[in-house]
Amino acid sequence: MKKIAKKVYVAMSGGVDSSVAAALLKQTGFDVVGVYFKPWLPPAASSWLPAPSFCNWQEERQMAMRAAAVIGIPFKTWDFSREYGRKVARYMIDGYRRGLTPNPDVMCNKEIKFGLFLKKALAEGADYIATGHYARLRRGAPNTKYQITNKSKTQIFKLLKARDKNKDQTYFLWTLTQKQLKHCLFPIGDYTKSEVRQLAKKFGLPNWNKKDSQGVCFVGQLDVKDFLKQYILPKAGEIRLLETSQIIGQHDGIYYYTTGQRHGLNIQTGNGPFYVAGKDIKKNIIYVSRKKKSLLAKAATVTKINWLNEKQKLPIDAGIKIRYRTEIVPAKVKRNGSLKTLTLAFKRPAKAISPGQSAVFYRGRQLLGGGVII
Repeated sequence: MKKIAKKVYVAMSGGVDSSVAAALLKQTGFDVVGVYFKPWLPPAASSWLPAPSFCNWQEERQMAMRAAAVIGIPFKTWDFSREYGRKVARYMIDGYRRGLTPNPDVMCNKEIKFGLFLKKALAEGADYIATGHYARLRRGAPNTKYQITNKSKTQIFKLLKARDKNKDQTYFLWTLTQKQLKHCLFPIGDYTKSEVRQLAKKFGLPNWNKKDSQGVCFVGQLDVKDFLKQYILPKAGEIRLLETSQIIGQHDGIYYYTTGQRHGLNIQTGNGPFYVAGKDIKKNIIYVSRKKKSLLAKAATVTKINWLNEKQKLPIDAGIKIRYRTEIVPAKVKRNGSLKTLTLAFKRPAKAISPGQSAVFYRGRQLLGGGVII
């Protein structure tokens, strides 16, 4: 009796990574279906954003469709624009309005790719979903030294950093759960970016040399400040020197700036560079400093904690990444008397901690979980 191939729905964005993911799965023997998500776009975006800035979803969809045709797989288009707007764009705008620095890519993964997409794919009979994320998924036994385990479970899914350290995207996947991971595949996690492009060329994919996309997942080449100005009205305020409270400039809206930022500051006196060291939302004041040490913190508090595998036996030692492009800082993750928050006690000061950003926990290559900085 012929064995029925497992069905995989692949999120195909039009980029080279997701296209190679689909091609590898087809080559391996899976029954592959490509799916493009129509994203949310700001209303009348073309009237206030330069044409190259916002996502030209028709072109991206066309590229994904061409890649699917070369691979020889069915192709679907799902309109997730309303959900993108409600669950990701609104989250981002509301976060900045509250003076936070939210991460829309984390929320896009949680709510859209591994939420809505996974649910709809499984409902259509898929066994798995796959994406072009640079991450590696492994099965293994729980580590009872660190984890509070359920004895009925013999295996758990572990998410590991990608082989390509520069492209690793596990930072954006900390909200995933075991229930989701058992239906996920990450086909390119064991390849470097250059190897992915070589594979794309070998497969004859039309996007093998296409530039990588940048920016917020649902808009594209977006200047965040320009975007926010359409939803949060500019309100001028003072820029003060942190050490003396001297007024040295004016800003055009406190919500457009984040801790550690050094560009785009309207400083009228003194020699820089200056860094955003703090914000007083109620008084509409931005505090800046020339001293990088003003950006350093010995501890942080996180909420909305998620553990990918099992709850950890706290306290634990972990490596903490507080921004995607920052180095990992060793810390002690410990309870603080609250059921909803944890304290990160850094073993060396961490730089430019911003409320609203994700703090992601690692043990070596393994992603343990994460939380949102408050």
